[in-house]
Amino acid sequence: MSHLIQNYGRFPLTLVKGEGVRVQDDQGKTYLDFTSGIGVTGLGHAHPKVTQAVQEQAATLLHTSNLFHHPLGEQVAAKLAALSGLDQAFFCNSGAEANEAAIKLARKHSQRVHGAHKYEILTLHDSFHGRTLATVTATCRPAFHEGFHPLVPGFRYVPKNLDEIEAALSENTCAILAEPVQGEGGVMPLSVEFLQGLRALCDRHGLLLIFDEVQTGIGRTSTMFAYEQASVTPDILSLAKALGNGVPIGAMLAKGEVASAFTPGSHGTTFGGNPLVLSAAWATLNAIEEEGLIANAAEKSAELEAELQRLVDTYPHVLEQRGLGLMRGLLLDRPVALLVNRCIERGLLVLNAGANVIRLLPPLILTSAHIEEAVAILETVLQESLQEA
Repeated sequence: MSHLIQNYGRFPLTLVKGEGVRVQDDQGKTYLDFTSGIGVTGLGHAHPKVTQAVQEQAATLLHTSNLFHHPLGEQVAAKLAALSGLDQAFFCNSGAEANEAAIKLARKHSQRVHGAHKYEILTLHDSFHGRTLATVTATCRPAFHEGFHPLVPGFRYVPKNLDEIEAALSENTCAILAEPVQGEGGVMPLSVEFLQGLRALCDRHGLLLIFDEVQTGIGRTSTMFAYEQASVTPDILSLAKALGNGVPIGAMLAKGEVASAFTPGSHGTTFGGNPLVLSAAWATLNAIEEEGLIANAAEKSAELEAELQRLVDTYPHVLEQRGLGLMRGLLLDRPVALLVNRCIERGLLVLNAGANVIRLLPPLILTSAHIEEAVAILETVLQESLQEA
């Protein structure tokens, strides 16, 4: 019997080592990793700059608590502010915590400005925002709610239609929370027009716009943040996953006027933003810039998209390829669990996103050769599944 609580449906695979785009299991077999730890290792595994930064920081100062200053806090916050167009950052440990902070800040600011009745946050159908009680409530996926009732009050779910969203607003609404690309919901990008419409709607009604870029941020969609492609800026932004390239760090960024609602004692964390995780984030952000990885992601995502479209055009049971940048999904007319396992057996790690979507999240260091190798395995698996139908 395992002493681990069995709350994960793990693959029968034990990984022990990684380098670049590849990982190795405990039997010595290597795999091409198109999961990036669910969008985390954007620089690939064991990136030398992150490795060196973490080693040096571990030998210097691991943790101080947020009762004291550390220079990396200001450095990383300033860099994120410059990249995002927002003003201030709060550091935490995960994407769910970043979304918790965003939810609390939206309510705190709105109630300070408008009164206690402003607490309601609208979220979209097919959304996913985390596993804490508040963020699982914000998630419009009933399967994630089972067994956790009563859920947190103050959330309502709306269709991805601007007119219906505007009609759903009430005097209690303070914010709209959305993922620019819905990852767990099936790798579904929200259109540029829709994101711009959300910004206009929030401005018209005096609401806060919150973008959850936990999975899409830090280069995943071929820009540093997905919302850049719509030429809009949120009031609050949540980040995590790729920010530390595997070291657990989350961040909530906000415009200064909104951020000022958090005063000493209103929110906090013990481990969030300690020197170790900030050293990883600083190295990650600098490596992305120094190595031209945003440009590489844009170039390779075009190649990957073209190859996936070829699979759609070739195989009748592959209905659609979709996504943004290096966040891609293949929609099939059947469940994909068996296909995901067969890809792994052949040396390619991929994920599902819902029952019928194969999800690919390769790192930003991807090469054309990696794409060729991965698509060849995918095509073999698709051919087999077509013959078996």
